[in-house]
Amino acid sequence: MHERGNGGGRPGGSDAAPSGVDQEFLALERELTVFLRRARANQGEMAREVHPDLESSAYGLLVRLDESGGQRATDLAAYIGVGKATMSRQLRALEDLGLIAREPDPADGRAWLVHLTEEGRTRVGRVREARRARYVSKLAHWDRHEVAELARLLHQLNRGFEK
Repeated sequence: MHERGNGGGRPGGSDAAPSGVDQEFLALERELTVFLRRARANQGEMAREVHPDLESSAYGLLVRLDESGGQRATDLAAYIGVGKATMSRQLRALEDLGLIAREPDPADGRAWLVHLTEEGRTRVGRVREARRARYVSKLAHWDRHEVAELARLLHQLNRGFEK
């Protein structure tokens, strides 16, 4: 389902592409816009399932910690694509909610590693499992090779957008 009205996807109602623009990239932009809008809404729902006071932007941070284990705040900030101040604020909020803890980095006593608490791991795991079940349900009619190909292409896209 495309989020377009009767007037087409362009101001003034025209679907014509500006000269010199590849139709494939216009279609990609349109579909990614819809996908990202829906993903942001879903991320907010999942964050609230982890904890009612959790900001939606912090959900991805919890998933990263769940997958990668303890990490330095600077590495998390680089991965998520936010500044140190934003990361510090998010980590403080997650710590206050009892979802993460900090401990000295054994490799560098001046640095700290952030990791999920048992409570954080349990809550994130429960939400991630429910999310996987939704994907299985929504994509039940897809061939597993198609699902794998979509995952591969999204990984390739994400790698292409890394800083």
